[in-house]
Amino acid sequence: MIDLSVFTGLAGIDLGTLADKPTTLTPGQQEAATSLWTSPDGALDIGLWECSPGRFTADRSNAAEFCYFLQGKIVMTHVDGTKKTLGPGDAVMLPRGWKGTWEILEHTRKIYVFQS
Repeated sequence: MIDLSVFTGLAGIDLGTLADKPTTLTPGQQEAATSLWTSPDGALDIGLWECSPGRFTADRSNAAEFCYFLQGKIVMTHVDGTKKTLGPGDAVMLPRGWKGTWEILEHTRKIYVFQS
């Protein structure tokens, strides 16, 4: 039998207390996350993340990331200067090696999928 995992009510799951964001460029920015499912080999991780307004650096040198935004508004800037504004209902695929900054304009929550 194939094991089926179902995730419901993702916009309302309590992620706990927000903590300081290590890669922030804006003092006081905070985040929280929880893993919903991890593959047996640890190469795939699916979860929820949220973050308060501010700006931070992002480096996907070790893993690709898919993001689906449930709430909020962000501006992603690639190191080459390309910018994308994203919000609820939008998704983005960051390939392994992507580097840039995220500017959280409104408190944001996303579903993430990391593949290492």
